[in-house]
Amino acid sequence: MISKEEMVRSVPQKGFFGHPKGLFTLFFTEFWERFSYYGMRAILLYYMYYELNKGGLGLDQATANSIMAIYGSLVYMSGIIGGWIADRLLGTTRTVFYGGVLIMFGHMVLSLPSGVTTLFISMGLIIIGTGLLKPNVSSIVGDIYAETDPRRDSGFSIFYMGINLGAFIAPFIVGTVGQTYNFHLGFGLAAIGMFIGLIVFLATKKKYLGLAGSQVPNPLTAEDRKRVFSRILIGALIIAVLGFILIKAGIMTFDVFTMTVSVLGIIIPTLYFIVMYRSPKTNADEKSRLLAYIPLFVAAMMFWAIAEQGSIILAQYADQRTDLTIGSFELQSSWFQSLNPLFIITLAPVFAWLWIKLGDRQPSTSRKFSFGLLFAGLSFLIMIIPAYMNGTETLVSPWWLVLSFLLVVLGELLLSPVGLSATTKLAPSAFAAQTMSLWFMTNASAQAINAQIVKLYSPENEIVYFGIIGTVSIVLGLLLFLLAPIIQKAMRGVK
Repeated sequence: MISKEEMVRSVPQKGFFGHPKGLFTLFFTEFWERFSYYGMRAILLYYMYYELNKGGLGLDQATANSIMAIYGSLVYMSGIIGGWIADRLLGTTRTVFYGGVLIMFGHMVLSLPSGVTTLFISMGLIIIGTGLLKPNVSSIVGDIYAETDPRRDSGFSIFYMGINLGAFIAPFIVGTVGQTYNFHLGFGLAAIGMFIGLIVFLATKKKYLGLAGSQVPNPLTAEDRKRVFSRILIGALIIAVLGFILIKAGIMTFDVFTMTVSVLGIIIPTLYFIVMYRSPKTNADEKSRLLAYIPLFVAAMMFWAIAEQGSIILAQYADQRTDLTIGSFELQSSWFQSLNPLFIITLAPVFAWLWIKLGDRQPSTSRKFSFGLLFAGLSFLIMIIPAYMNGTETLVSPWWLVLSFLLVVLGELLLSPVGLSATTKLAPSAFAAQTMSLWFMTNASAQAINAQIVKLYSPENEIVYFGIIGTVSIVLGLLLFLLAPIIQKAMRGVK
């Protein structure tokens, strides 16, 4: 077993803005992976519902919206599988590489002019590939620093910047090519982006990452491998046969599948909480903290249910309800997907400075969550104004979308990093890693529920749609604000 000290010593410690050289490898691997994913996502909805004569698949818009939500949900759920494979079978670096290969093939499949079957094959490859790569590349960042290294937090901040830079640039390049020339060319660019990321990873891994991520932390024994692989194979065969029978019988329709994933989005986290709470490994203080975590989990689900509609409902709004002409300049509707990472890059340092400045005077975790829900709710409520003023038949100024994305990012910066921190503090010690998986389930569950909600949107009912969802978020935020003292007490000393 390689010790943490040996791992850190094997990594050249100076070379990338004063950080370990391995940060260069991980920064650009993640930059290109996010470029490929967010580039694809910027045009995928349009590809699904544009008519055949415009290069799309001609799907019903409500169905396309639902597919986008289910897709996002399964991408986040798959991270649980990726973590297990890295911990028990391959180690993180090999898992990251294989994940990148699957993602690249997924985009390559989408770049081929074909139909709905090809779309779902591509989605399957990208879901599994992202589940293998996304959680594990972040884990390797932690491996290249000693636990007491003062550069550690700064290194994660630089890495986080790579994520958002890739997401910011992608819609301008992939979106423009996809919408102006051909969707399949756009998806081809996403594949090239992931290919560049893999080249960077392979070319610099040995020299810059050393032993980081090379070992399997909790490997299966030879006997365990046989048993686990047998169960996986039998389970996969049962699912495949059952799926084939249900599809042939007309029982497993797309609506039934989306409803199944939506239900799982509620059942899986519920079972997580029950198992951890009832476990004899969880002491009384930890049980209390778990109960305090539940309202934060629900609040995060509500937040992500709104935030993730930026790539679904607001993307459709940008395409169909927004005046994309500024003078003689023509905007692409896909470009609005760059607003979220742009605002995060700009405002994240401001929030980091604010929390340091406020020190002990800063709001409690639950109150930061409540403010996050308030901003999320407002980001939807302001979308009522143009429809109320001018009706739903006229095109609206793009500045309404800019304001909506700004408000939801303010909410994200209040809730997302704080939620990660709170999860590490409130997690029972015996379930630390699983509780972190549970935090990422807030997004997966939100998008699973969104798969049912987004079907209800249409330009004709947008006042009701934005109004109800925005109001529910604000009411939940106010309720959380009022319950903050009780939640804080249940945290048993955790701030």
